[in-house]
Amino acid sequence: MLTFEAIEQLEPGARWAKLFEAHWPRYRAWFLQEGEAARPSYAASLRALQEHMPELVPTYERVCALAGGGDLEARFLAMWAPPSYLSGCSQAVWQGAPAPVLARNYDYAPERLEGSILHTRWVQPVIGSGDCAWGLLDGVNGAGLAVSLAFGGRKVVGCGCGFGVPLVVRYLLETCETTEQARATLRRLPYHLAHTLTIVDLGGDVCTAYLSPDREVELTVAVTATNHQGGVEWHDHARATMSVERHGALERLVTEAGSADRFVEGFLVPPLFVTDGNSRLGTLYTVAYHVGEGRAEFRWPGLRWDQSLGAFSEGVRTAGLARSPVG
Repeated sequence: MLTFEAIEQLEPGARWAKLFEAHWPRYRAWFLQEGEAARPSYAASLRALQEHMPELVPTYERVCALAGGGDLEARFLAMWAPPSYLSGCSQAVWQGAPAPVLARNYDYAPERLEGSILHTRWVQPVIGSGDCAWGLLDGVNGAGLAVSLAFGGRKVVGCGCGFGVPLVVRYLLETCETTEQARATLRRLPYHLAHTLTIVDLGGDVCTAYLSPDREVELTVAVTATNHQGGVEWHDHARATMSVERHGALERLVTEAGSADRFVEGFLVPPLFVTDGNSRLGTLYTVAYHVGEGRAEFRWPGLRWDQSLGAFSEGVRTAGLARSPVG
């Protein structure tokens, strides 16, 4: 079973500290998997945040203190040149009336799922799926900007620099109100791994951004994304995760769905809904961000949980794993 907890922490405090304490043993093991010397120093990590994400530094200092003020915890929370990680994921934007919807499936190893749904007002109001304690996998903010991430399907890793993408998603949602502002931000940030972000704002401006440590960011108008950036480069990964097949299914879905409800329902059936097979990257949750309402619609087969910026409800939900609703 998968456990998801909705947590409201408008300012970093005791609830966030409890979340960090619960997940720190696993995150610590991941962060040190290549040895402590492989990770940047606290000084280097802080300099990177001050240079590239200064608006987040006050919040970073608060969460570091809440995490105990230790050197290792602070280096982890900076998410500067962290260890590499892989995921699947399918994401797309519905552009019909009355307002855009960004939907995604998060495909990942279940034992590595944080499972938090966070409502914060650190710089501006944000709801999103938590990762690395204060980063986000996807989310929507009070201005109606929604962002979602997917692995980019390339093996390249930044050489001791670049941010982990969950912090990039958090930064965009905290500091940007429009897709155009997000584009400008993405052009100047350094990235640790190849990832793809899909972004939409209240006005319907869509951008799918291809991020890589070894290339300039590529900003496209695509409304769909899986785990390859244009052409397939890592063929074994693409085959294992059915990236091309899922992308084709997304293209058909955005064309044929006919309504936002049918669009979201399409993520709950194969090939977009991925059972936990040989890839070890089964679908752990579906979420649809209704930007016109500031609402997040979390879905699992047979279960729905709505949250919004105006009516957030703390609580816990459990969901089964790796069963397609159509068998």
